Amino acid sequence: MTSDSLPNPAAAPQPEGTDLNAMLARFERGDLRIRDLARLITKVENRSADSSTIIERIYAKTGHAQVVGITGPPGAGKSTLINRLIALYRGLGKKIAILAIDPSSPFSGGAVLGDRVRMTDHYKDEGVYIRSLSSRGSHGGLSRAAREIVKLLDAFGNDVIIIETVGVGQTELAIMDLADTTVVVTVPEGGDSVQMMKAGLNEIADIFVVNKADREGADRIKAELELSVHLRGGDGWRAPVLLTQAAADRGVDKVVEAIAEHREYLREHTDAAREADRRTREFVEVLSAELEERAIRTVADGGVSDVVSEVRRGKLNPYSAVRRIIEDRSSLDELLLNGKSNRRGGSR
Repeated sequence: MTSDSLPNPAAAPQPEGTDLNAMLARFERGDLRIRDLARLITKVENRSADSSTIIERIYAKTGHAQVVGITGPPGAGKSTLINRLIALYRGLGKKIAILAIDPSSPFSGGAVLGDRVRMTDHYKDEGVYIRSLSSRGSHGGLSRAAREIVKLLDAFGNDVIIIETVGVGQTELAIMDLADTTVVVTVPEGGDSVQMMKAGLNEIADIFVVNKADREGADRIKAELELSVHLRGGDGWRAPVLLTQAAADRGVDKVVEAIAEHREYLREHTDAAREADRRTREFVEVLSAELEERAIRTVADGGVSDVVSEVRRGKLNPYSAVRRIIEDRSSLDELLLNGKSNRRGGSR
């Protein structure tokens, strides 16, 4: 297992050939190194000025991995389930990566640290890679960072990429949009299925898993979820509701089978219009995020100083300031082109 819970190779003295172009050149010719992957992910996560260049260079190698999102309320046993899934996929000869979205402070240990402790079965397995992505303070940039890290993991040759999120908020829903197959995990207690339906997870779930199914109420929750799937209507994919006891390694093989069946369904029911819409949506998201990041870098470096100075002194409101920049070609060029050329955050 390669994991950020191990000593961070990026923190060690960097040997010759660790500059960006050298790393990307190795990536492009198939010379895949864990240290390169870790450093490239760090650049993307930290939103360095090189982030877009990195993804642009490796984009042609993406599109091969199956991306599985696993979400649900805290305490549902997602990490234990993932640990079992890793073992099953490795038994099938699949190379697997885990991207764990960590909602906790990076200084507190948090949930992901506990998850990794439970995944130590795969400590020496080079076919398993685990990376966490902190959501604290990330705001809207989290989904873009997650998207680009998934692309790096895909280009690195992983067959299966699992994205794990904790909770059922809007951030989790946005991240699950990156997945080909979304698995929603719940447990018998506390009416979790009702809460998930309110949160919108019922609409995005491709597979439901009722974990800890040896507990009272599992059959009731299963019946409720099956009813909700029935009420969706339509002739498309019908999300199965599976009972598991991940801690005892029971029923997890059925989850792997369901994930494979859903992938086959997607292959047989390709929707060209929907795929075109997905590409367009990704383009707009990348464009808007890139414009925002370039503007932030330029302003931080003292660009468009006349306009910013007036805004800071209260002489010009933000809306008039934006209109002035958009309508003045030289100011717009300064805002966007300076933001592009500032490579100090990612080239060192």
